Amino acid sequence: MKSTADLISMKNNDRIVMVTAYDYPSAKLAEQADVDVILVGDSLGMVVLGYESPVQVTLDDMIHHAKAARRGAGDTFIVVDMPFGSHHTDVNEGIKNGIRLYQNSDANMIKMEGADSFDVIRGLVKAGVPVCGHLGLTPQHFGITGFKMQAGDAEQAEQLLQDAKALEAAGASMMVLEAIPMDLAKKVTESVSIPTIGIGAGIHTDGQVLVYHDLLQYGSDRLPKFVKPYADINSVAVEGLTNYRNEVKSRMFPTEETTYKKRVYE
Repeated sequence: MKSTADLISMKNNDRIVMVTAYDYPSAKLAEQADVDVILVGDSLGMVVLGYESPVQVTLDDMIHHAKAARRGAGDTFIVVDMPFGSHHTDVNEGIKNGIRLYQNSDANMIKMEGADSFDVIRGLVKAGVPVCGHLGLTPQHFGITGFKMQAGDAEQAEQLLQDAKALEAAGASMMVLEAIPMDLAKKVTESVSIPTIGIGAGIHTDGQVLVYHDLLQYGSDRLPKFVKPYADINSVAVEGLTNYRNEVKSRMFPTEETTYKKRVYE
């Protein structure tokens, strides 16, 4: 398994491949594909639990799903999200929640959205908890920002750049840059010594992350602009389920080959 130091050393040397996974089978397949990092993101609220946003996801949800992912991917570095409301209101409470998540999730690192939790990050790093930051489009704030590109003007871009530097200074070991202009992502990546992971941020970041269900088209029907689908599980699954339904209705299933033969009653 890679360590935090291994990931930092990959900056400028190798591309970091991150993918989300939220349960045992998806994490198991991600590990078989030899990805570098699995992110148990709070996007599970939308793609697994059917919520409209990540806001309803709880700390217990994140622990539950991260532990399941760990059981499927015992040799892969796992990052887990701090959910909405768990670190934004009170520094001490945020540190307490971060330690609880780290202790109970079996993850290697926790991730925190936004540029308003630097004191929490400092406290967690001091306690020995590796932290990944997240700037740009932060889905937990979608009610204010919307799901759209962020930092689109010069003032906003400069603020994000300063936030990235402050995030590194607070002790973060890695950061996700989501839905920001490519040239800004390049500037941020060149301005910090920790790896940047892009999602909708162009080619110049140190790595990329996509949502499992988006890139495999598994249960998802609307893909963001920045997603390239690499498979179509939806079509294969619906075809298989339809074939099963038809064979049951027509008494073609089960067959003798799928039936126990021992005679119990004469």
